[in-house]
Amino acid sequence: MIVRTLLAATLIAAPALAMPTAQAQPGCTASGLTSALATVASGTSGFLDGHPEAEAAVNTADENQIRTYFAAHQDEWRALQGIAAPLRNLRSSCPQQVSSADVARLFDAMAS
Repeated sequence: MIVRTLLAATLIAAPALAMPTAQAQPGCTASGLTSALATVASGTSGFLDGHPEAEAAVNTADENQIRTYFAAHQDEWRALQGIAAPLRNLRSSCPQQVSSADVARLFDAMAS
């Protein structure tokens, strides 16, 4: 469930954030990204728990099918866009980019 929630958050926001700590703005670090991802993941989890059809679309579909589902359910899409705002805000405030895949690799290493 955590991986699917992070996948959904990534698909929705497609986050990319800054990494260099010497000149990084607040939040433009791996810890800032992880914090934003946690906020979005928690909100996405609650949303999917309350929307079983959306949950099913995310659990059983590929990216194109997920996009098709939300194109047909615009109110749900707008709600998820609101949930994803911390990632978009961090992305727009960070001059250099690092992806959520970088943090995912850390999670994979910790789980090994």
